[in-house]
Amino acid sequence: MDTSDEYKLAEMGYRQDLKRDWSLLHNFGVSFSIISVITGLTTLFGYGLNTGGPGVMSVGWIIVSFFTIFVGLGMAEIVSAVPTSGGPYFWAAILAPDNIAPFASWVTGWFNLLGQVAVTTGITFGLANLISTTATIGTSYEPTAGKTLGIYAALLISHGVINSFGVRALRYLNNTSIILHSVGISCFCIAVLAKAPTHQSPKFVFSTFYDGTGGDGDGWSVRASPAYVAAIGVLMSQYTITGFDASAHLSEETRNASWSAPLGILMSIGVSSIFGFFVILALLFSIQDFDATVGSKYGQPVVQILIDIFGEAGTIVLMTLIMVCIYHCGLFSMTSNSRMMFGFSRDGGLPHFFDKVDARHRAPIRTIWLAATLSFLLAIPSLGSTVAFSAATSIATIGLYISYGLPILIGLIFPGNFEKGPFNLRFASRWVALVAVLWICFITIIFCLPTANPVNSQTLNYTPVAVGIVALWALGSWFLWARTWFTGPVRQIQAERLGIDVEDPAAMDEAEAQGKLNNGICDSKTR
Repeated sequence: MDTSDEYKLAEMGYRQDLKRDWSLLHNFGVSFSIISVITGLTTLFGYGLNTGGPGVMSVGWIIVSFFTIFVGLGMAEIVSAVPTSGGPYFWAAILAPDNIAPFASWVTGWFNLLGQVAVTTGITFGLANLISTTATIGTSYEPTAGKTLGIYAALLISHGVINSFGVRALRYLNNTSIILHSVGISCFCIAVLAKAPTHQSPKFVFSTFYDGTGGDGDGWSVRASPAYVAAIGVLMSQYTITGFDASAHLSEETRNASWSAPLGILMSIGVSSIFGFFVILALLFSIQDFDATVGSKYGQPVVQILIDIFGEAGTIVLMTLIMVCIYHCGLFSMTSNSRMMFGFSRDGGLPHFFDKVDARHRAPIRTIWLAATLSFLLAIPSLGSTVAFSAATSIATIGLYISYGLPILIGLIFPGNFEKGPFNLRFASRWVALVAVLWICFITIIFCLPTANPVNSQTLNYTPVAVGIVALWALGSWFLWARTWFTGPVRQIQAERLGIDVEDPAAMDEAEAQGKLNNGICDSKTR
């Protein structure tokens, strides 16, 4: 292990608990696998066709990719300076003034946790839906909400088991995932374009507007405006390009993290943007009958496109490739999720019960299964809601991007606290941060809006409810009790030097109460 990485971690107040043997390629690969353009585009393709149609899907992808690069640049500059598994909540603590640093860390951590759980839900529940849909091809199988939830539970358990074996098994699966998401999906797109009997025109792909938000009645383009439909339609693109903070959460396991983590973030966004645009164009150009695709009896437009081109047998083969890619995406989403929870628990945001690392596998097994449990609970509303999946994706997008945006905003407002790392935007830093924050504010608002008309118990977008509950919890818990004890990132190494058992939460609390431990946030800032 490069001792400079361990020294940098020690400088921020932490010991090297996790095994550090990931390279830049591995770090990039995890974020690339979690973004997994085939996952977001396949599972939300029907949403995209009904909420704006081909024109919003294709042009919207370009717009979203452009602004997401600004978010990625802002995050890359921060993670270069602060490469820890905690990611955004640690960044918020370091960048904020001393008097608000614990509060900023607490709120950012809870929004990041919400987003992490919701994105794992969106990915794996989307896979469960695809498995149910594919099972109906040429069979008498009839999917139900209960059956899909059961498949989802089985997938989460398998992800938990694999993650529990530690980084060695994950590293090899990561290499496989990179190949599947690059070579495999490229071959998929080429096959679709080559085999399609006819192709749509560029005008159809880039300018066709369709509003299916009203079902059999008037959609939101009539009740509100076409611009409203186009705005909420970019959810498909923005949800897809989400999860690149995994490069930050895995920085404590990555060699030369101050360079590898920021490059991992930017490479994953850039490569995913290009691959995603290729996938969108391949599928849109290859639609044979638009009305039949939108109203497919399978309830999944991508399946209908493939059946029109390859028939049932060929569709099953290609859907299997897609589902294997999505499986890897969900697997590594849980990896990132568990690392974030481990870091947050280590710093007191979650009970200390969860900040233990298994001695044999060097993996945070307790937070792995916490992630699996919370992700399952978030999917339970699917038993009684027709928009539960799109709501889960909205929650994931908003939760993650708020947690991305808060540290960027804090760095923008308080630049004096921002000691840059080797990845430095210099004069462009503040302008990049401003664009990133404004974009995050925009998507946070639009993804809380209704997506189906009329709004009733079945079509209610419960995104603002879930986000509101977390916001209420984060703020309420802070003012009621957390502000009296949560000081932000904990200095484990300082405690060890004083002979304090860092595995004993009571001993740590007593040491902090007696003033034996300096505040880790202030200490890091004054270096």
